[in-house]
Amino acid sequence: KIEKPKPIKCGTFGATSVQQRYLATGDFGGNLNIWNLEAPEIPVYSVKGHKEIINSIDGVGGLGIGEGAPEIVTGSRDGTVKVWDPRQKDTPVANMEPVQGESKRDCWTVAFGNAYNQEERVVCAGYDNGDIKLFDLKTMSLRWETNIKNGVCSVEFDRKDVNMNKLVATSLEGKFHVFDMRTQHPTKGFASVSEKAQKSTIWQVRHLPQNRDIFMTSGGAGSLHLWKYEYPAQRSKKDSEGAEMGVAGSVSLLQNVTLSTQPISSLDWSPDKKGLCVCGAFDQTVRVLIVTKLNKV
Repeated sequence: KIEKPKPIKCGTFGATSVQQRYLATGDFGGNLNIWNLEAPEIPVYSVKGHKEIINSIDGVGGLGIGEGAPEIVTGSRDGTVKVWDPRQKDTPVANMEPVQGESKRDCWTVAFGNAYNQEERVVCAGYDNGDIKLFDLKTMSLRWETNIKNGVCSVEFDRKDVNMNKLVATSLEGKFHVFDMRTQHPTKGFASVSEKAQKSTIWQVRHLPQNRDIFMTSGGAGSLHLWKYEYPAQRSKKDSEGAEMGVAGSVSLLQNVTLSTQPISSLDWSPDKKGLCVCGAFDQTVRVLIVTKLNKV
């Protein structure tokens, strides 16, 4: 148990090795710190990353997940999304911020993806007004954007270390969207299917590490929903002008359970034991769960 003066909002082990286990955290003061949990008195890396609270953090290139540099992405209330390489002091390697004249939106969630070789890597960010933006770190450009008309609470690729396959985005009012990321149409972007899961906020989505077509959503009504994505017969088709466009699949509910009267705000799967997961809720309880029969779905 380690206590720090500033409240911590988010954390990740994603940019460190299994041996090192350095924890990167974002706090309410906009600071990004990396801690060696064996000697946690002083951070091994520290930067005043943002002007306001860091809402979300993700890491890639560590824990044997994702090719390329060990990088951390932070999303903040100040409207910016920044990518950090802990080997580079003080300045981010990429900074995505509103253009001149564009109003800044509160960034609620960030996620890495497409890190299947040394060159490729993308960051997806979701904002309070429903904007989803996909930044390509190879070309340092905005590759795609859309709006789901509702605050984006959580985004996650089904795998970080494969050629972009699927992305799930969850929203403030109980809907989630699954985007097929294999085929990007020049004007229509990515095909998607949406599902109204429940009446309350979907706080988080997490894909099963052992099967990327199964994912869990955690809800504001204290419930967990387990979903399966079914691919269509053909994942792409040609439009009237001959351009390739994606075809969305379908989503089915496998199981759901209500665990609390309070929102379940965080969730994670075990990478080793299939079906083992842990969740935290606003009732200040951490619950460890096991999901069975996953090999039969």
